[in-house]
Amino acid sequence: MCGIALIMGPNPDFLLFESMLSRIAPRGEVQETACDDRHRLGTQRLKIVDRDRAIQPWSSPDGRWAVCYNGEVYNFRSLRSELAALGRAPRSDSDTEVILNAFLEWGEAAVHRLRGEFAFTIVDKATDQVYFVRDPLGVKPLYWSRHEGHLYAASELKALVPVGGQVHEVPPGSHGWGSPRQDPVLAAYVDLLAMGDGEEPVTDIDEAARQVRAALEDSIRVRLDTDLTVGVILSGGLDSTLTLLHVREMHPDCVAFTIGTPGSDDVSYARRVARDLGVHHEVIQLSPGDIRLLDIREAIRMSELTEYGDVINAVISRPLFGRVRSCGVKVILCGDGSDELFGGYEMYRQPDPALRQRIFQHKLHNLGRTELQRVDRTSMGQGVEARVPFLDLAIVRLAMRLPIELKLRHGHDKWILRHAFADVLPDYVRQRPKNPLSHSSGLHERVRLYRSQFPRIYRSFGYERLGPMRRDFSIVLEQHGLDLDRALLGASARPDYSMADHARDLAGALCWNAMGALRRARRPARDPVT
Repeated sequence: MCGIALIMGPNPDFLLFESMLSRIAPRGEVQETACDDRHRLGTQRLKIVDRDRAIQPWSSPDGRWAVCYNGEVYNFRSLRSELAALGRAPRSDSDTEVILNAFLEWGEAAVHRLRGEFAFTIVDKATDQVYFVRDPLGVKPLYWSRHEGHLYAASELKALVPVGGQVHEVPPGSHGWGSPRQDPVLAAYVDLLAMGDGEEPVTDIDEAARQVRAALEDSIRVRLDTDLTVGVILSGGLDSTLTLLHVREMHPDCVAFTIGTPGSDDVSYARRVARDLGVHHEVIQLSPGDIRLLDIREAIRMSELTEYGDVINAVISRPLFGRVRSCGVKVILCGDGSDELFGGYEMYRQPDPALRQRIFQHKLHNLGRTELQRVDRTSMGQGVEARVPFLDLAIVRLAMRLPIELKLRHGHDKWILRHAFADVLPDYVRQRPKNPLSHSSGLHERVRLYRSQFPRIYRSFGYERLGPMRRDFSIVLEQHGLDLDRALLGASARPDYSMADHARDLAGALCWNAMGALRRARRPARDPVT
């Protein structure tokens, strides 16, 4: 995976282009560019596939077309064979070349053939136009800005702040054309807000379990097509344990990574899982006092997140992925997305079936700017490629066909996952209740001390060029009785928290931290699951 940046238009500014690339430099190991008097195309390339020959920007043999690409296409080998049979002989073993050849062969319809996590631009130098594409769930980011006769694009918001114009996001599952003379006209090729509508439900428990099991196994398998060591983010919960179980069987060169306070639930459960599976385990232990204002500021700078809860998780994720990179691991799998698909949140207990389905779709549609943005920035911001097997489009489509009774059952969330893998999951994991990352790591309340400063820090980086910091939508939805329409109106009318809200939150955080410090002083850390 990589970071990309481009400028199109007359006499593109060289110094501005260099600034754009420098701001996304951590996403890659080597900077590669292709420039002329109207186009500056650049990539910070993280070498994963065909590390020696997959140079970017990749150009067509006649030089007319060039692609800047960030991501992984997991079915690129079969596509390459198909394209070769059609006369497009490969010059490399990379998925970058396959992306361009697929477009040249099938045009815009090529997006429907790509399986993976990707964002790319394809420049037509002859017509001075650029084609934008982002993967169905928005795992990989892509932004654009048009200002003073030039069109700009980049993998991260921070690269476009120096441009000086308004910044726009390419929505997940969208593609379309733009130029220095016209804003990109983008359309959905996958409609997340209609995902599952009209699909035949899978109501039989055994059949649902079989399909869930087969889909997850296949999704993890294709994401392990690498000769590099593979890491797994391990919380000791259901999703991360399932991921590690499969990785250990399919790619034995693996290592698990966990972050938390000594004796926290995540550290305790993860230690036991890694020990039982015989997997090397790296534990990043932080005491609450280790997190300071500088850590908050760096997490916001790196992540560009707009919701408070996501920022809190980014503060915790940053040192986690930092350890991954320091161990020399460049590819890592994580369990993100499972809660959104299989009913891991209280909001999915909305009794109205139609409204509940829309909440599922809304969460999917916004993953690209919330949970997945956190994963992308805090991993790629430190030269680590994070892969999310639960968000393979086949799993997403299947999950949207499962009735709520198979997701919330017998007092358990994500019941169908627990049932489908009951024969391989340890009971202590299968019975473990869901607990969000920031809470189960034991670090949430420490980070919450700084919440009132998040908006000021966010604005200091110029990120309001994309949009403001917002209240957590999950809280807004709960305040409106899980009524999605009322919550959307409420969030629009009052996007951010008030000063009174922040004051109450700070008072609660101060009290919690004081009580926590007393508890830690009075009792030793213990492992609750051994």
